[in-house]
Amino acid sequence: MATFEKPVRQSVSLPARLARRVRTLAKNRKTSTNRVLVELIETGIESKEAEKSRFFDLADRLSATSDPAERKRLKELLARMTFGE
Repeated sequence: MATFEKPVRQSVSLPARLARRVRTLAKNRKTSTNRVLVELIETGIESKEAEKSRFFDLADRLSATSDPAERKRLKELLARMTFGE
């Protein structure tokens, strides 16, 4: 049986340029700005979770490999994920 979660009203102040972009997306998709914001938040959370999962996968691969070239490559990937380019 599916569980129904009651929506929670949350107030958010957006910078004007971001609010315009959200309204434009909503208009183009023929949906509400609320729906666009929910989708963007869901996508962002999923993206962060996938990034974390990828980080741990690379860390596991780093600890399991004994190949010096592979270790170096994996360390560089992890550094880029942590500190950026």
